[in-house]
Amino acid sequence: MVIKVFLASSSGSTAIKKKQQDVLGFLEALKIDYTQLDIACNEENRRWMRENVPGEKKPENGIPLPPQIFNEESYCGDYETFFDAKEDNDVYTFLGIPPPLGFKKKGVPTEEQNGHAEGEQVKEEEEEAAPAEEDAVQEEAEEEAPADAPAEEVEKETTEAAADEEEEEVEEEAAEDESKRGVEEEPQEVEGEAEDEKGEDDQPMSEVDLTLGVCSV
Repeated sequence: MVIKVFLASSSGSTAIKKKQQDVLGFLEALKIDYTQLDIACNEENRRWMRENVPGEKKPENGIPLPPQIFNEESYCGDYETFFDAKEDNDVYTFLGIPPPLGFKKKGVPTEEQNGHAEGEQVKEEEEEAAPAEEDAVQEEAEEEAPADAPAEEVEKETTEAAADEEEEEVEEEAAEDESKRGVEEEPQEVEGEAEDEKGEDDQPMSEVDLTLGVCSV
């Protein structure tokens, strides 16, 4: 990045000359590389400067006065904006270039600036790490997915298990009913046999039996 300062070397205005010297002297004090482009001796420089200064920065007559400052093709500002940036100790931001190491901005402690820079670095690292963590979580989920039964299959197995339990309970109840009926039928059979035996004893004796009984006497 090259800082371009458009100025008029043969200007008859003392105010313009003073402003130009102020800009150049301050850039040299900060050891900022810059290039001087004379609009008094070079018509191409004059035309380029006038065409590239934004309309809102031009005076009412439409002709911007030097010094005008650019960073390559990007417009930085005129002397007034440069002076404001110098007063705020914010010239590097005005010029669009990074400040040197250890630069202390006016009104901001060096520790706070360093902390801000570290905070931005940590934030960038977190943003870079976030996609990797999301990918890892997604991979783990995909690996675990086959091992987990789908909700429908689990529900189906639960329903079948419940049906099997109900069927077993019904079979157990039926077995108990049959067992009870068997116990109740056995006394009835015994009673029937007893009645048959009693009936045989109660039958009248025939004449043959009586005769045999007499003969035996």
